[in-house]
Amino acid sequence: MGRGKVELKRIENPTSRQVTFSKRRNGLLKKAFELSVLCDAEVAIIILSPSGKIYQFASHDINRTIAMYRNQVGLPESNNSSFRRDRTMEFRRNNENEELRRSIANLEMRLKNLAGEELDILGMQELKQLERQLKTGVERIRSQIGRVISENISSLKRKHKAMQEENSRLQKRFHELHHYADHASSSILGPNAYMQFFPSEF
Repeated sequence: MGRGKVELKRIENPTSRQVTFSKRRNGLLKKAFELSVLCDAEVAIIILSPSGKIYQFASHDINRTIAMYRNQVGLPESNNSSFRRDRTMEFRRNNENEELRRSIANLEMRLKNLAGEELDILGMQELKQLERQLKTGVERIRSQIGRVISENISSLKRKHKAMQEENSRLQKRFHELHHYADHASSSILGPNAYMQFFPSEF
């Protein structure tokens, strides 16, 4: 059976995208070389990788080929400083945007890997590295849980101690008030007050 039709869209996985880029780049350069030899064509190819690295092939002097192309399509001369500056700024912006997209894609893939997803595209070395990262993460989580539990226990102990101290203070205050009330009653009524109210008991 033949290979299925490949859907032409951006490859999200950075590793797969880099592998595909390398294969397609080599194939394109090979085809360009064959075209120049078989058909005696003047061929020039410039490829900029996602990281900004330049790959090129030229069957003749590449500067001459580019100059001929500029003349044919009416582009400004390459020695135009304003044009070069604009092209340089555009190139830098494109590189920054691509770098940002790669960073986002890498972070998204990392989150998926940490969640146990998209693991079939990882090699043994990457899986071992992921395992180490997960172990480190679990150890940090356990350590944090231990700290939180310890802090909660300490807080509960402090609250319990404060409640005991408050209870002791209230009991002491109660006894003081009770003693004061007894003393005040004795002072007001006198020692024979009880006999006056309850004579039958004497």
